[in-house]
Amino acid sequence: MSTVNEFELINRYFVRAGESCPSSGEGVILGIGDDAAVLRLPPGTDLVVAVDTLVEGRHFPKESDPCSIGYRSLAVNLSDLAAMGATPAWATLALTLPSANAAWLDKFSHGLLDLAQAEGVVLVGGDTTRGPLTISVQIMGHVARGTALRRGGAVAGDLLVVTGTLGDAGAGLALLQGESSAKGSVAGRTLVRRFEYPSARVKLGQALRGIAHAAMDLSDGLVGDLPKFVAASGLSAHVEVERLPVSPALCELYDRVQQRNLSLAAGDDYELLIAVPEARYAQLAAAAAECDVSVTIIGNLRQGSGVNWSLDGENWQPEVSGYDHFR
Repeated sequence: MSTVNEFELINRYFVRAGESCPSSGEGVILGIGDDAAVLRLPPGTDLVVAVDTLVEGRHFPKESDPCSIGYRSLAVNLSDLAAMGATPAWATLALTLPSANAAWLDKFSHGLLDLAQAEGVVLVGGDTTRGPLTISVQIMGHVARGTALRRGGAVAGDLLVVTGTLGDAGAGLALLQGESSAKGSVAGRTLVRRFEYPSARVKLGQALRGIAHAAMDLSDGLVGDLPKFVAASGLSAHVEVERLPVSPALCELYDRVQQRNLSLAAGDDYELLIAVPEARYAQLAAAAAECDVSVTIIGNLRQGSGVNWSLDGENWQPEVSGYDHFR
């Protein structure tokens, strides 16, 4: 097994050819190679910062494709900035490795840096250490001053909208962890890819500023995240469960009850949950179409608290719950 030392690791895998260590990318005064990065925000903007940690065996299966791990470690952060309507700019990486395996690092860094390049993100620093495989990415971006979307901006009467389809990533993870031969089918590969390479809705998030009242990303499942969303605005939500959007791949491999449970409770979709005035829904739909993202109205927001669920016109209560690290 080929290994490298810490400094070779940084220079070989996380500084790309053509980039200089001290400074590379717009707004980077000082990047990788010093004790800390020095960055300059565009005039008239607010800084938006998020951080996520992925742990082997908790957030992804052991023996996962290193390229996917690198990609996901940045994508989950990009999704947080998308929910704020922010433009991603810079990231730092804290990487804990059992060993400095050169082949693993090559694939991991390509997954991370290819996505960073596609989204205009510059890696400006971080840390490496030895231990159980753990990846922490902090992402920084910016938004025009005072325009960041928040969870707490919704008002009664807003439509409740989700992007994309729900439950795919959870189904993909289940296929990866199980023995089902379905994972090799076209539908199975589609679902696995939705887990391994989630699509952060960055461009749509930016377009939502001035259209939506509030947004958040769905990382822990709708049934877990929606109560947080409505509580932030001091409102209640009514959801028509039969409206939840599910993909053809999910429909092919799972029955209706399984589809419903996955779309409600499976995490890792990284779709956006949006509160939008009914009068602006056409604008939202047009912006989503430009970004090649589907949107679905699943309910509305009302005075009160909590979440009310209905199924085919009847009051209904989910039998599943969202993801919780400590449950």
